[in-house]
Amino acid sequence: MDEKKSLTAFGPVPSRRLGRSLGINNIPPKICSYSCVYCQVGRTVKLQIQREAFYNPSDILKIAEQKIKKIIKAGESVDYITFVSDGEPTLEINLGKQIELLKQLCIKIAVISNASLIWRKDVQDDLSKADWVSLKIDAVNENIWRKINRPNKSLQISKIFKAIAEFSRNFDGKTATETMLVQDINDNIEEIKQIADFISGLKNVKSYISIPIRPPAEKWVPIATEQTINTAYQIFKEKNIDVEYLIGYEGNTFAFTGNIKNDLLSITSVHPMRQEAVDEFLKKAGADWNIIEKLIYDDELAEIIYKNNKFYMRKLHG
Repeated sequence: MDEKKSLTAFGPVPSRRLGRSLGINNIPPKICSYSCVYCQVGRTVKLQIQREAFYNPSDILKIAEQKIKKIIKAGESVDYITFVSDGEPTLEINLGKQIELLKQLCIKIAVISNASLIWRKDVQDDLSKADWVSLKIDAVNENIWRKINRPNKSLQISKIFKAIAEFSRNFDGKTATETMLVQDINDNIEEIKQIADFISGLKNVKSYISIPIRPPAEKWVPIATEQTINTAYQIFKEKNIDVEYLIGYEGNTFAFTGNIKNDLLSITSVHPMRQEAVDEFLKKAGADWNIIEKLIYDDELAEIIYKNNKFYMRKLHG
């Protein structure tokens, strides 16, 4: 159970979309319906679409309560409790129950999903309990979708898009979409226009254009050019989409709740930290770089170089 505790709640971490976000990691690494080429958690170990129970909802609530108490004691705050996982969060069959229990804490609930299972009524029902839901839309062309998201072979893009539109019409909360642009895969103008056409038909949606700013699953993944990103933004605006960039560094405002090792490992299991962020974290905790060197020596933390920046990420064994 101790290992599960370290994996199921992390942060709060700075989020440009949600402020101070306490993450709920409700999927073991790395079980997902996609194996996106740019995924910051790495390649998918188990590619599946069958929902199953991974964590007891009452355990999730207990761990979140304990974490929030420590956060408040440390003088920190939480704006959202966010389901953001080592895999696709809607694979958890108890997601709806987990959301219902966490609402007892009187903090808004967000879910960041790849939208692959939204064609299921039970998944739509679960997501409808949240206050904010982000859905991935990286491509509308099936060949491009399969190249960038590498979905489970039984998934159908047309079925997913129909369900996204249905969900946006019926959802009372806030819907967001995120489009990750990867050079020479989904960054051609025609594809971007088709993505914008689809998003423009959704109800009450905020759209984000992003690029891989953390180490991706595949080392060969190149980010889209500044020109392409700006063109995409302009295309979205022309379609009257409420759009923003999601391409910058989040900052160094990671929280310290008392246990340096557990906090570092829980944050970096889902959200790799840049060197400057680790420096700020250690200063806040009154610790030095020796703990990082020991975690690396013990094979619990990995140092990764990406785009001339050093990142630190929890090792995913097995």
